[in-house]
Amino acid sequence: MTTTSPSMGSLLRNRFIQTIMTAGLFIQIGIWIRNFAILLFVTEKTNGNALAVSLISVAEFAPIFIFSFIGGTLADRWRPKRTMIWCDLFSALSIFVILIALWFGTWKTVFLATFVSAILSQFSQPSGMKLFKLHVPGEQMQGGMSLFQTMMAIFVVIGPIMGTFVFQQFGIYVSMAIVGFCFLASALILTLLPPDRAEERAGSAASLWEEMKQGFRYVWSRKILVTLGGGFMAAGLAVGLIQPLAVFLVTERLGMEESYLQWLFAAHGAAMMIGGGIAMALSHRIGPHVLLMLGMGSLAVGIFVMGWSTLFWLTLLAEFIAGLFMPALHIGINTIVMNHTEAAFIGRVNGMLTPLFMGAMVTTMSLAGVLKEWLSLVAIYQISAALFVIGIVVMLPMFRMLQPAKTKSL
Repeated sequence: MTTTSPSMGSLLRNRFIQTIMTAGLFIQIGIWIRNFAILLFVTEKTNGNALAVSLISVAEFAPIFIFSFIGGTLADRWRPKRTMIWCDLFSALSIFVILIALWFGTWKTVFLATFVSAILSQFSQPSGMKLFKLHVPGEQMQGGMSLFQTMMAIFVVIGPIMGTFVFQQFGIYVSMAIVGFCFLASALILTLLPPDRAEERAGSAASLWEEMKQGFRYVWSRKILVTLGGGFMAAGLAVGLIQPLAVFLVTERLGMEESYLQWLFAAHGAAMMIGGGIAMALSHRIGPHVLLMLGMGSLAVGIFVMGWSTLFWLTLLAEFIAGLFMPALHIGINTIVMNHTEAAFIGRVNGMLTPLFMGAMVTTMSLAGVLKEWLSLVAIYQISAALFVIGIVVMLPMFRMLQPAKTKSL
């Protein structure tokens, strides 16, 4: 008990953590208001046209496939602090340009807000990871990741409420203006970060293509990253398979109205907040690979029970358990990546692993509707749970890989 508190206290006193968390707070506010303002605005303008609404998701996910690895490679070449500041400034500028377009009646430009921001995040996110690697001591890495995940979990709960409230009370113009000012605030706060070091600056003689190939070789040469990528892909396949079918869980398995789905989401979000806090408190006692396995295992059990249950309280409990350990999964993945990747390759590793998950998820999301015509909902949820188990089996060698590092550090 005595070893955990001082470590967490020193983490919270870390000026880099304070700065990056404050900037992240404004970014999260801006993202959630933007997402729900655009969703509700497009729904209102098109009378709920399914194609128009689905284009929002396309604008959000497409840049991940197109720009993730390129963005990660360039993030490794550029100065990370400067990259993050410019990305936030360009995001703010795009919002204000879209506001002007809206003023002149071109409402379809709202799709660009999500698209441009999603592109810029492929450069900003790996730069943030690189700065984290450079400025956070190794013993504080997992605690720092826990802080970030806890903040994300909080916004999973309050974000939709906040975004909906702002749009309904103030409309699209004020909503987008708030989003723009949030990005500007983040850029301003990021100027307080330590200056980029000489070795962080661009200047590599290698071409962009050569550096991309170096990134592939780097990941392939590290068994722990390859193993993590395999587990990551299995998790993406599992999540995508059931994500579009949650409403049928309520209507078919539980025989209830669609509105009850919100209670499952609320239970999941509340559990994520609690789980993030627990993971943060235990971050110095539990290894990241153990957290990752706990997350994968609990999701396998939770999803299996969700598909099998016909009782509302049991489904709610399973959803809560899955949400409770979800932060552990993300914290474990991020900490392992940070601990086993050199700062010079953070962007490219992130740019390779993220599309693995997203690509797998989108693939099974596109097949979920077809599979539901052939298989029962119970069978689909069991397949999803089995994929998480496969992911656990794929990543079991990590326990052996990490053992020498532990022994050596002792």
